[in-house]
Amino acid sequence: MSHVSVPALLSAATLLLAPLPAPAQGTEPAAELTPVPPEGPTDQSPAPQTPPEAEPTGDETGTADVDPVMQAQDLPEVGADWPFWGGDAQATRYSPLDQITPENVEGLERAFVYHTGDMPEGTAEGKYSPEITPLKVGDDILTCSAMNVLISVDAATGEENWRYDPGVPNEAIPYGATCRGVSIWTDPEAAEGDICSTRVIEATLDAKLIALDARTGDPCEEFGENGMVDLWQDVGERVPGWYAVTAPPVLVRGVIVTGAQVKDGQAEDAPSGVIRGFDARTGELAWAWDLGAPEENRDGPPEGEIYTRGTPNMWTTAVADEELGYVYLPMGNSSVDYYGSNRSEAENEYSTALVAIDATTGEVAWTFQTVHRDVWDYDLGSQPTLVDFPQDGDAVPAIILPSKQGDIYVLNRETGESLQPVEENPVPSRGEIEPDYISPTQPASSYHQIRFEPLEERDMYGMSPIDQLFCRIQFRRANYEGFFQPPTAEAPFIQYPGYNGGSDWGSVAVDTDRGIIVANYNNIPNYNQLIPQEETDWPIITDGGDSGEGAGGNAPQEGAPYSIRINAGWRAPFTGMPCTQPPYGGIRAIDLETGETLWDRPLGTARRNGPFGVPSKLPLNIGTPNNGGSVVTAGGLIFIAAATDNLIRAIDIETGETLWTDVLPAGGQANPISYEVDGRQYVMIAPGGHHFMGTGVSDAVISYALPE
Repeated sequence: MSHVSVPALLSAATLLLAPLPAPAQGTEPAAELTPVPPEGPTDQSPAPQTPPEAEPTGDETGTADVDPVMQAQDLPEVGADWPFWGGDAQATRYSPLDQITPENVEGLERAFVYHTGDMPEGTAEGKYSPEITPLKVGDDILTCSAMNVLISVDAATGEENWRYDPGVPNEAIPYGATCRGVSIWTDPEAAEGDICSTRVIEATLDAKLIALDARTGDPCEEFGENGMVDLWQDVGERVPGWYAVTAPPVLVRGVIVTGAQVKDGQAEDAPSGVIRGFDARTGELAWAWDLGAPEENRDGPPEGEIYTRGTPNMWTTAVADEELGYVYLPMGNSSVDYYGSNRSEAENEYSTALVAIDATTGEVAWTFQTVHRDVWDYDLGSQPTLVDFPQDGDAVPAIILPSKQGDIYVLNRETGESLQPVEENPVPSRGEIEPDYISPTQPASSYHQIRFEPLEERDMYGMSPIDQLFCRIQFRRANYEGFFQPPTAEAPFIQYPGYNGGSDWGSVAVDTDRGIIVANYNNIPNYNQLIPQEETDWPIITDGGDSGEGAGGNAPQEGAPYSIRINAGWRAPFTGMPCTQPPYGGIRAIDLETGETLWDRPLGTARRNGPFGVPSKLPLNIGTPNNGGSVVTAGGLIFIAAATDNLIRAIDIETGETLWTDVLPAGGQANPISYEVDGRQYVMIAPGGHHFMGTGVSDAVISYALPE
């Protein structure tokens, strides 16, 4: 469930003395690897699994016992507006605007800067990671702040229209103070001008679901209790920070669908990962998908009972197909990430899988698992993207699914079947901790892989020969046989890529006109070790705060026989320098139809990074860890920040060349958007910074445009 990158600490001396490796090119399908059928339980098959009760009925306007009848609705389009977190309903992050081009982007300047006023105070100091992506609807920007203050500003001037503060307390902050965005819903039965005919919907860190009138910011009184639904209902004991929502809910067929972030690494008896659907008008529960008791708890648990504890959750953003009525859930892992023998068969089936739910009934339509029996915290962090995939002269309704381990899958979104072969490759070892639990094989995409060669001792890195020697010693001490090295206790183990490798919550963007996928990624390992519980005294966190799964720390994993010590990014002591050589992150353009790499380059300069946290001020593009995604435009540009150099940049989508940059007041760990007002195209980003990326903190929302 972790979803935060670590600081890239690069020194001037290292950069000047060590050659930079060439950017990795597209990975060819692993034809030389012979697929090995998995042993053991059937949950290890990567093929979609469709329960008998979820067979398609052919009813495209399915109903449930809620008001209104859940019929497909007309959805707003991207263009002048940016009405969804992913731009359009398909989450392509593609804008059809073309006023800003490679020829004129050098003239881009700030149109306005708005300040939310939400800065960390008291116990929130050092915990802000806002990750905000605004929406643009009509004349307004609709956004939230790190602590869930809802705000509307004029899209052309940045003047504030209204704000609503739900009063989230500091102790509710889980891993970080994060609000990636909000959602909107227009009631098809409301008349234009009615109160709450269009609603802003937000889920909060203290687990409230809120609906406000988009024009005034007033609560929608008919929704729940005065505009609010308590998501702690039937979840169990309220422990601050253990159950929080950081992603915008998704709307489909008049149903609000939301999961929640469950505290990483604490205990098996963590809150449930239940996914719930709520009537967008009334806030009434439409259905609940509790994978531990899917039938018993469909309408909520019986009185006096709660949803199944410790099950995999969805902390990231889902996507929906309004016509099919399906919502696609990128699932995370069980509440104890690095030990699995205590998990149920349901947990084994649904963890780290894409699950399609019929939003009219709450029933599972199909599942596709990307990691079997995940003990690496490789939960799915990216929002999937819906596309019409070109295949054999036809356009197949498909869903693009990126993963943290670097695979990009293309699935039929009606059936869950992969449109490209999925190989089952043997793992290097099943280890000594759980040899009967670890899957003997793991799936791999033959369509595209953002993956690098296994690490070798010569890949160890440092600002001096002493640093490099220390990292080489650590490499030799560790257990490492390659991809999917299982966790070990007698010595550290290297996880490569780490849990923030590949694609994370920033997701991919797809230029649907040019047929290009744009994927930024991380290329950094973790250096971890399981510790027997009797040798540790790491209490679980019961008052909010860090889970121990950040840049480095301890996760107690109460209920499992082992806790775990984590070094995310595998940094050497003293200098904080990574033990592996750059690039630590990059950006790649991929041909949508063939999966071939068009270009690949490092993302991020060394200007802010160096040993002991001292900036080198070198503008060399060496590739830093990055967090956040991109927007692509019909004008032929990619706009992205994400890296630890605190720059937003415009990149030519055809060549990968950076054409324009601007220095941000803090880290751009957020997704940009593009919109139009009165014929003028804008690009906007909310560079709030990130506590574990070490990129500062800001309350700014910045909009750019060409001179009038």
